[in-house]
Amino acid sequence: MRVHEEGSVVDVALQSGAIEAYDVAARAKALSRLRAIDIVFRVLTRLAALTVLILLGGVIISLIDGSLPALRAFGFNFLIEERWNPVTEKFGAIAPIYGTLVTSFIAMLIAVPVGLLIAVFLTELCPMWLRRPVGIAIELLAGIPSIIYGIWGLFVFAPFLQETLQPFLIATFGDIPVLSALFAGPPYGIGMLTAGLILAIMVLPFVTSISRDVFDAVPPVLKEAAYGVGCTTWEVVRYVVLPYTRVGVIGGVMLGLGRALGETMAVTFVIGNAHKVSSSLLAPGTTISATIANEFTEAVGDLYTSSLIALGLILFVITFIVLAIARYMLLRIERRIG
Repeated sequence: MRVHEEGSVVDVALQSGAIEAYDVAARAKALSRLRAIDIVFRVLTRLAALTVLILLGGVIISLIDGSLPALRAFGFNFLIEERWNPVTEKFGAIAPIYGTLVTSFIAMLIAVPVGLLIAVFLTELCPMWLRRPVGIAIELLAGIPSIIYGIWGLFVFAPFLQETLQPFLIATFGDIPVLSALFAGPPYGIGMLTAGLILAIMVLPFVTSISRDVFDAVPPVLKEAAYGVGCTTWEVVRYVVLPYTRVGVIGGVMLGLGRALGETMAVTFVIGNAHKVSSSLLAPGTTISATIANEFTEAVGDLYTSSLIALGLILFVITFIVLAIARYMLLRIERRIG
């Protein structure tokens, strides 16, 4: 009887040891599988990051290589020359550069304050029943294709400006020394001001959506504390909401600026596509992207094509400088906050 009991104990011990050995082997197998998955995940993420760098490097190399003939032929004069004559193959980029910067400046001058005001209204003042329809309308504005903006701007918005706003600006500021130069000339309807206003409408949804999202991320306790000590809505926005979200707001503004700098079709429809630098905002002009879109299919000769590619390189450099400045500002803000 005792021998049987001892045998049973031995059998149970052997079974327990086998189960423990099986558990150890299973855990080791599971850990090995998870380790392999983690290695594959690291490799894939690293490849994705390297792919972005390779694509960016390829774009830069292609732009530099394609623009070398024009840069060698014209040198630094390419950046300051206004003349753009495909017949004599004399090209200068100052007019497209000027138009790009002016139209983007007009767009951001209008879109940033209006977008921030809309975001503040949606997060602080808007009734709940109205918040969703306004938000959907803003998202729909962001989803409209740029060519639709261009067609609407050419056939509806430009004639409206020609009959209303532009004559008003000419009559109002015609006798003021500095402003008379900005609003001089006949009301064409199309021009740099029209292009800037179209860009402002296109950029507005981006600034508004990002600002609204970061304003919603402000902890309610901070705003409640400000209201509790007697702050008005303006004071809460100025001293609580904006300081807390300034990094996100600057990011949204720079995203909108990048969209304004590179917009093509809508600007091409309404800017007039004239290669000249004019002090008047009502005069026709051109931008880098509009020039490339209009003339690339008609470019005959290596120098003509190279000049257009050089314009693309200049736009790339301008965008890079803008993003670098934005990143530097964000780093300074984060360093100041700690």
